[in-house]
Amino acid sequence: MDKLHPGVIDAIKPFLDYYEQIDGVSYRKAIFIFLSNAGGDLITKTALDFWRAGRKREDIQLKDLEPVLSVGVFNNKHSGLWHSGLIDRNLIDYFIPFLPLEYRHVKMCVRAEMKARGSAVDEDIVTSVADEMTFFPKDEKIYSDKGCKTVQSRLDFH
Repeated sequence: MDKLHPGVIDAIKPFLDYYEQIDGVSYRKAIFIFLSNAGGDLITKTALDFWRAGRKREDIQLKDLEPVLSVGVFNNKHSGLWHSGLIDRNLIDYFIPFLPLEYRHVKMCVRAEMKARGSAVDEDIVTSVADEMTFFPKDEKIYSDKGCKTVQSRLDFH
């Protein structure tokens, strides 16, 4: 979504809006999934606020993020949903945030990739790959910069 030019997404608005049929086809039970990086900074800020308050990442609930995300994405010129009729007319039912991954989650990804490759899980390699990843914020190093996206290629070197 964040790669779309603002306004383009409104072209599918008729399929999401409250019409019985469009050209004889009912889209009432259709599910549309839009992926976007827009709002990632808001999700990260909330996750960091929880961490700094001594609360777990798993304690973050949808109600903690949804109001901030819908407004933030609607007002973000680079979101693809900037001033979109989809948000304006409440046509998006849920914003489902992807929370940033912690060190332990990265280690889980490494283990899963090793198993998927048919390799025995070696905890020294798991730790080594996780230690090669970059984390933020710079001082605390809590969340992985790239999630688990580079685990496969890093594991190739071990």
